[in-house]
Amino acid sequence: MAPLIALLAGTALARIAGLLGVDALDGWHPALRVGLALMFALTGMAHFASRRGDLIAMVPPSLPRPGLLVTVTGVLELAGALALLFPATARWAAAGLALLMLAMFPANVSAARRRLTLAGRPVTPLGVRTVLQVVFVAAALAVTLGG
Repeated sequence: MAPLIALLAGTALARIAGLLGVDALDGWHPALRVGLALMFALTGMAHFASRRGDLIAMVPPSLPRPGLLVTVTGVLELAGALALLFPATARWAAAGLALLMLAMFPANVSAARRRLTLAGRPVTPLGVRTVLQVVFVAAALAVTLGG
C-alpha cells in the first residue's frame, strides 16, 4: 500500500506546490510525474534495503539468478524515477517503467500463489494487487501519452 500512498500523496503535494506558484509543477501532468518518481524511488530503494530478501524470494523459481534480477529491476526503477523528473526524458521513462511493471507482475502473481510474506506480512492478495498494478500502469501511461 505504501507505493499507492507515495503516488497519491506525491502527486497531490506536487499539484499543491504548482497551485502555490511553483511553475514547473503547474498542472496535473508534472505533478503526476513527481508522484510516480516518488513511488519508484520508494520501491527501487526496497530492492537494496531490508526487504531485499523478500523481493528475491518473490522472483518466480523458474527464473535464473533472482538476486541479479532484483538488483537490475531496482536500478531501473531508481533510474526511471530520476528520469521522470526531467521533461525531456519523462515520457520515455514512464513508458519504460510501464513495461517494467508488466514484466515484474508475474513475480507478484507467483508470490501471492506461494503465500509469501513481505516485511513479515502476507503479500498483497492477487485481486487487490492486480487493481493496484492497473492503477500504476495507467499513471505511467498517462505520463507517457500526456503532455
